[in-house]
Amino acid sequence: MADAKVIPFGEEPRSKRRAKRTGPGRTNRSPASLAPVPVPREEKPQPPGATDGQPGHDPAAGEPAGQGGWDRKIAHGLSFLRRRITGEYDVDDFGYDQELTDQVILSLLRPFKEKYFRVEVKGIENIPEKGAALIVANHSGTLPIDGLMLQVAVHDHHPAGRNVRMLAADLVFMLPLVNELSRKLGHTLACAEDAQRLLERGEVVGVMPEGFKGIGKPFSERYKLQRFGRGGFVQTALRAGAPIVPCSIVGAEEIYPMLGNSRTVARLLGIPYFPLTPAFPWLGPLGLVPLPTKWTIQFGEPISTDGYPPEAADDPMLMFNLTDQVRETIQHTLYKLLVQRRSVFF
Repeated sequence: MADAKVIPFGEEPRSKRRAKRTGPGRTNRSPASLAPVPVPREEKPQPPGATDGQPGHDPAAGEPAGQGGWDRKIAHGLSFLRRRITGEYDVDDFGYDQELTDQVILSLLRPFKEKYFRVEVKGIENIPEKGAALIVANHSGTLPIDGLMLQVAVHDHHPAGRNVRMLAADLVFMLPLVNELSRKLGHTLACAEDAQRLLERGEVVGVMPEGFKGIGKPFSERYKLQRFGRGGFVQTALRAGAPIVPCSIVGAEEIYPMLGNSRTVARLLGIPYFPLTPAFPWLGPLGLVPLPTKWTIQFGEPISTDGYPPEAADDPMLMFNLTDQVRETIQHTLYKLLVQRRSVFF
């Protein structure tokens, strides 16, 4: 169709408007009427329905211009499902599925981080932009939710969107469903061999040396760090030449206040402890809902290890000193964050 001049509704052509003003058989001899009519300035064509600085409505399409965003999301989702069904996705030798983690699992965990626990992240710049790093954090909360929130926080707040490969206890990989999800998330067994392999590949590795002693401690000992093992994480960092980043997490201690531990039930179930909280097991499955506490995750300045000679990894005194330095840094930061905290829930 040839281009046609469009006259907006409610307006008349200029010739008719001039005829009405002058009337039949009359001429308008005012100077203004004798002045030449200015030629409209040529404007650049705009997309259909667009206004200055604002997307408009496309009459031909019959739908908003933003509909294309939904089309792209649907196409992206269908493409994702096709790859999952046909097996056209990558999984590393540890079982880590980056696509599933980024697009599905972290998306499910993100509302808990942002809306439920309202995690505030500090010192994210202390994690290097690239290359290996070992994050050492305190452990608490009866259930290891703090490790998941740490992983989401680093991925979402780090400028490079780095993924944390958490080291988990062997019990995690003995549970049917938990084992599969942990592998997909990039978690691996908390052993020196796996940790060193990941660090040598330039990954960010997360470890919580307190282990079950940290998450299973009573509520009366909250924010008091337990023993950090024998310093195996320091030895691994020294051998890989990776910096150690201390991490302090406040807020996880109160999600399941552990008032007691039924050791008899724990032995029958083959688990390290059986927590007794104000809600569990008295309220059944409802008692598994964590309290919506306010969290803060702070990353401290990295402790460099690349300046030590190779034989330093076999020096027990050096490992003890570095382990104690990391532990004291985390404990001091925990106390500082607790003093600054206004409330458990706000």
